[in-house]
Amino acid sequence: MAYAAGVDVGSTQTKAVVINEAKEIVSRALTDTGANVMLAAQNAFQQSLDNADIREEEVEYVVGTGYGRYKVTFGNTQVTEISCHGRGAVHMFPNTRTVVDMGGQDTKAIRVSPTGEIVDFCMNDKCAAGTGRFLGAASAALDIPLGQLGPTALRGERPVKISTTCTVFAESEVLSWLGKGKKIEDILLGVHQSIGARSIGLLRRVGIEEEVTFTGGVALNLAMIEALNQGMGLKVNVSEDSHYIGALGAALFALDHILASRIPVKAMGAV
Repeated sequence: MAYAAGVDVGSTQTKAVVINEAKEIVSRALTDTGANVMLAAQNAFQQSLDNADIREEEVEYVVGTGYGRYKVTFGNTQVTEISCHGRGAVHMFPNTRTVVDMGGQDTKAIRVSPTGEIVDFCMNDKCAAGTGRFLGAASAALDIPLGQLGPTALRGERPVKISTTCTVFAESEVLSWLGKGKKIEDILLGVHQSIGARSIGLLRRVGIEEEVTFTGGVALNLAMIEALNQGMGLKVNVSEDSHYIGALGAALFALDHILASRIPVKAMGAV
């Protein structure tokens, strides 16, 4: 049994996925990227091997993706994260036509073909507003763990209006609302709705076609899922593996190479 792997080196976290020839995920791993990007890639890959008790030599091809894809020095090639998220999303949800990838530093809106090829895409162009980093600023300002932001926001009833378009000022605006006596859950609901609205604006630029699949680390946030659902009037696709879709797409590209290499080459002069 041969295996293929994808390593997605993001600005905040690094993900690795190993798949078999049946395109099934046999292992996954997640680690903080930190300052040493190369080490993060190596650690995530090694953890994915250890988790499934797979030897490195059993993995025939490795594709690196993400902003740090060129630091996957043990990989065989690199593919952009836009292509990998499109490919991974369609593999996980075959009817996907639009992808919203929300990571730590940027948000991408991607329109894909039925086979997962990229038709159009765009990214946020106003610093990190509308990204995981914006949520991180709110988390720091309110001293609430990132994992609790979504559940807390869902308890909100009267969302405040977040007007800043820059993460640098997000913390001060959150504290300003807190100083005015607003409830923490209403502030966080406003933060999520603001990010959701900016993301939907990106999606409209490429054209929202059902089905819409939500990928990236922020896809774990229930309040963000709800903000997108309400803003678009539909239900976005989310999986327990949404965080790993970029790495999954990279692994699928790696498997393509493995399978293509097995196609026999016709002898010269053969009819």
